[in-house]
Amino acid sequence: MEITMIILSLVLLMFFAYRGYSIIFFAPIFAIIASIGGDYAFMPVYSEIYMTKVAEYIKVYYPVFLLGAVFAKIMEDGGLATAVAAKIVSSLGKERAILAVLLGCGALTYGGLSVFVVAFVMYPFSAILFRQAGIPKRLLPATLWMGIFTYAMIALPGTPQIQNVIPTAFFGTTTWAGVVTGLIGSIAYFVLGWAWISYRHKRLAAKGETYGSHTVNEPEPILENLPHWAISAFPLVVVVGVNLFMSNPFHWSWAYHWNTGSLEPLKPLKLSLLSPSVDRIQSIWSINIALVIGSLSGIVIGRKRLTASGGIIKPINSGAYSSVMAILNTASGYAFGSVITSLTGFVIIKNALLHLNIGEGPLFSAIITTNIMTAITGSASGGLTIALGMLGNEWLSWAQSIGMQPEILHRIICLASEGIDTVPHSGALVTLIAVCGLTHKESYYDVFMLTLMKPAVAFICLWIYSLTGLA
Repeated sequence: MEITMIILSLVLLMFFAYRGYSIIFFAPIFAIIASIGGDYAFMPVYSEIYMTKVAEYIKVYYPVFLLGAVFAKIMEDGGLATAVAAKIVSSLGKERAILAVLLGCGALTYGGLSVFVVAFVMYPFSAILFRQAGIPKRLLPATLWMGIFTYAMIALPGTPQIQNVIPTAFFGTTTWAGVVTGLIGSIAYFVLGWAWISYRHKRLAAKGETYGSHTVNEPEPILENLPHWAISAFPLVVVVGVNLFMSNPFHWSWAYHWNTGSLEPLKPLKLSLLSPSVDRIQSIWSINIALVIGSLSGIVIGRKRLTASGGIIKPINSGAYSSVMAILNTASGYAFGSVITSLTGFVIIKNALLHLNIGEGPLFSAIITTNIMTAITGSASGGLTIALGMLGNEWLSWAQSIGMQPEILHRIICLASEGIDTVPHSGALVTLIAVCGLTHKESYYDVFMLTLMKPAVAFICLWIYSLTGLA
């Protein structure tokens, strides 16, 4: 009975998410449905498990969502993101249109802009470039996805995106964890996207297919009065540089060192959600400071356009409002997964996933589990948080028992989160396809083919680590 209700609740969540219903509203309902027939009454499940897990997630990660969204809006409204994107696209030209889009998306994503803002900023340039180069527009969603949501979001060491921040709270790592593995994964994702889309372009061109006749969301980017691209890129560099200095992943003597005893005075207050140690929270503190300084530099550089478009209050308010929806969506998915994994009926499934292994260590189990959860939720961050909430402590204990560095666990799980997340009901994918003015029927084939290939990246990195021992 319990297993049946758990499976039913998961199917219902996928179905309703695919149909566009709010996960914020339906996740607690389906969490309660999953608990039917179990040991818990439905109201305690809602108030004491589900809502507690929502509160935990928001407490830890909301500052990153908030400051990241405000920074992105400042870069967008100030014209800075547009100036950087335009420079990359114009420098490479239509002859290297696919490469230009992949690099442009990656630069903005790694610089700390919200992935959705990157999609809105890069789409106009990408569509015009594809039109000039005669590349079918139906390849554009797959190209944008591989540029925004893969190598720069979860693979490159130091990326300030939330998917790379989440494991730090579980493992006490930094966003620079697993440098070697991250670089290998970044190259693998980049080459995979570039190779497949280039191959498809050649095949379609041989059949005589070009950009096509499209009327929905056909762009004309506004390029007047933009700040110089080099100055515009400065806040992006600031975010990466300050994050590196503050988190100090390589233990440089000249970089910042957080006071490991700074939480001690708070312990007598018996705060229910107090972090267990500075190691578990310092990476998030570092990202927050980097985003604040990056935002301030963006305000100074983009002040003319910001003043002309309504002042600094506009991007601050807009970013703050959008961050609330983003954090609630992700926290709802996390809380739903936490309810599922707390049920006695899930113990069998949990044990089966935990004991999946090839060779020593938890990496194989982590890859499979994370891919399953991202496929269910259609979200890299949602699947990642559910997988870590379910088995993160067990994976860490397993790794420590065999002398495995938590940094490799951090990076492998990040890589695995960008595997089967591009299912049809993925909220980010639905948004991206809509931004491009296309439909699933027109553009999903190439996304689907890449979905089948992307999980190989995590396994390739696992294989290389097992051969070399380099994290």
